[in-house]
Amino acid sequence: MPVTALSNEQVRGFYEDGYVIVPALFDREEIDLLGRAARQDKALADAAYERPDGEGGRAKLAVWNHPGDDLYGLFSRSRRIVENVERLLGEECYHWHSKMNMKEPRVGGAWAWHQDYGYWYHNYCLFPKLVSVFIALDPATRANGCLQVLRGSHHLGRLDHARKEGEQAGADPERVAQAVERLELVYCEQSPGDAIFFHSNLLHRSDRNNSDAPRWSLICCYNARSNSPYKETRHPAYTPIAKVEDDAIKNAGLKRFGDTSASFITARAGGAAIGSS
Repeated sequence: MPVTALSNEQVRGFYEDGYVIVPALFDREEIDLLGRAARQDKALADAAYERPDGEGGRAKLAVWNHPGDDLYGLFSRSRRIVENVERLLGEECYHWHSKMNMKEPRVGGAWAWHQDYGYWYHNYCLFPKLVSVFIALDPATRANGCLQVLRGSHHLGRLDHARKEGEQAGADPERVAQAVERLELVYCEQSPGDAIFFHSNLLHRSDRNNSDAPRWSLICCYNARSNSPYKETRHPAYTPIAKVEDDAIKNAGLKRFGDTSASFITARAGGAAIGSS
């Protein structure tokens, strides 16, 4: 079992609410190492791309499919994440993709209400058997655009998603408006190292970063082995995860990224929506 295994109560909360917040899944030393490395990584900066949010801000992120032996890969392959995801899914999982969300001060864009499965359905996954793990590198507050969720909204099932010209793809606004009236809106404020495990049908969004503080996050996404896409798509079919022990991140130290073959996806104009927060 991982060092920080979800309790039975947390697992029940995930099924009922669509998400669970795990404080200090990673300690400050691990998160400082990841933050320093990410902000110094030229390959990550070069791979990042921006999307206008329709409100004057710019959402910036980098996305990759296959986890390597760098720090990003060690986080997404760590037993404390993977084995908890497998418990939530009830079966073996594999790495779907990861992304670094770089919500910069004053310009970091908002994300519209959406479900991750609203996008991933079109990547030929039959079931919403996917889980995302949202890891805070910086303090996430209402001021700098923390994640917002509608508690229990995963029970709605998949909603239609559409893109307006120049804007992000968002969930059906009429149904979202009804859900907002009936369900609890939760601002998921986090300290560095806190993680949020959430269901692929959970409605979530975030505001623009109007503060002077950055809000970076690593989001690792996983698919159930049985839910591997039935057609070839931009994301991988089932590929076993080489799990790493909980001490792997600290043992790696602050390395130079000698191999940046993380298969960054630069899905720019015309590409399918990826989703972030």
